[in-house]
Amino acid sequence: MTFSIAARCPQSGMVGVAVSTAVPAVGAICAFGAPGFGAIATQSWVNPYLGIDGVEMLRQGMKAAEVLEQLISQDPGRDVRQVGIVDGYGNTAAYSGSACTAWFGDITGPGYSIQGNMLTGGETLEAMKENFESSGTEDLPERLLQALEAGQSAGGDKRGRQSAALKVYSIEEYPYLDLRVDEHSDPVPELRRVFEVAQRQLVPFITMMPTRHDTIGGHDEAVEKFILLSPEERARRS
Repeated sequence: MTFSIAARCPQSGMVGVAVSTAVPAVGAICAFGAPGFGAIATQSWVNPYLGIDGVEMLRQGMKAAEVLEQLISQDPGRDVRQVGIVDGYGNTAAYSGSACTAWFGDITGPGYSIQGNMLTGGETLEAMKENFESSGTEDLPERLLQALEAGQSAGGDKRGRQSAALKVYSIEEYPYLDLRVDEHSDPVPELRRVFEVAQRQLVPFITMMPTRHDTIGGHDEAVEKFILLSPEERARRS
């Protein structure tokens, strides 16, 4: 009931997932990851433990294909599951159970896994693939969102549209971005709007937050003054 992409940037090492579907709050149950280790999209008749347990396996040093094999072998509901995995080295693996709702399928390539089910057709995934492969000069959050937009423009979920999410990890345990549109008539464009606001008003703050090696965090007087403004005033100034 979903189309998604899990990917890694070879330049920055960022990993993340972009996903959209025609049920509410897809970001809460489908997108998982860990900084430096990889990202997982789990969907169809979703089993969140495929994401939770899979990330733990990635943390233990297992490669994407090894993680997928173990996850699927242990899940008695495997025939209705769909999973896409990218590990911290850019290796990928994907699985679509034989009983997923048509149209369903997956595509993997260097550093990305794209998967979808209950779609209008395979053109959704092909459009995502072409877009992601041609956007290598952009940073990972932008590439993931562009791929999602391409998939939606090509058809997307055949039931319609309701939610979308973008989750990206950089080097800290907390996400670099965790943006969600939980219920909206046109969630992918709305996710783009939220993303643009976050680029101007959230990312500068994120880059100042405490890290494992600097528990106080950064200091930028201009950013601090900007964050102290009301949302309306920040919007005007940005």
